Amino acid sequence: MNVTQTLDTKGLSCPMPIVKTKKAMDTLQSGDVLEVLATDKGAVNDLSAWSKSSGHELLEHKEEDGVFKFYIKKG
Repeated sequence: MNVTQTLDTKGLSCPMPIVKTKKAMDTLQSGDVLEVLATDKGAVNDLSAWSKSSGHELLEHKEEDGVFKFYIKKG
């Protein structure tokens, strides 16, 4: 997977991971992939729902050592 940008939101609580993800997505081109790193368990549901409602595609999400990694393709 070709990641265009990585956004570190570790340690931030809802709604900040979503707010920062939206700002980062606004700077990307259609088709670019944003990697989001988060530690807030709520981010799993929040980012999935936000991606769909915003017209972006959540390509993958996984957890490694308590860090959630999301790969979102800009629509």
